[in-house]
Amino acid sequence: MTLSQSMEDYLKAVYKLQTATERVPTSAVASALEVSNASATNMLQRLAELHLLTYERYRGVELTAAGRRAALEIIRHHRLIELYLQQALGYRLDEVDAEAERLEHAISQDFAARIEQLLGHPTHDPHGHPIPNGNLELPESGGIALGAVAAVGQLRIVAVEDRNPAFLRRLAALGLLPGETVEVLAVAAADGSVLIRLSGDELRLPGELAAHVTVVA
Repeated sequence: MTLSQSMEDYLKAVYKLQTATERVPTSAVASALEVSNASATNMLQRLAELHLLTYERYRGVELTAAGRRAALEIIRHHRLIELYLQQALGYRLDEVDAEAERLEHAISQDFAARIEQLLGHPTHDPHGHPIPNGNLELPESGGIALGAVAAVGQLRIVAVEDRNPAFLRRLAALGLLPGETVEVLAVAAADGSVLIRLSGDELRLPGELAAHVTVVA
């Protein structure tokens, strides 16, 4: 089945939204893709006719097994391209997402497999998000938001939110990137901010950043 770029974008959006809820409201899909509710409804109904998701009015949508595989394939392309752009071409972390969005629909499965082999079969993209393998299986991925840490101590950053270039530039300027170690000196304040030590310096990280930095012990 050949899908349009728009169809792939919808499937990817539904997949990501389904990590938080079993059935995804049409309004959530429309918001994620910055389209009207009417446009989202029309496309979701088309995808339901192709048996890529189930659609129920007022109850939202849920991917079928075929829809999930299609979503994971495009996510695999996207994340492999991001890593290739960073490692082979020297793109900054805040640049790779937009470029990968343009390229993810154009490459074949064989091309993706060659990138994967060239990069040594990586498991995570530059932002720390898991890359589906050739069988579309996801590696284990865990951690919690830095803003939700319940105790002081040293933690390792494993992932950061990837959709906002300005946000990523702020994190990069602070040195808060996947692989770095931070020490939580005090758990989140009422405004969501967290007091941390990074490279010997104390820093109060704003809640809007702490909520989108994933860490593990």
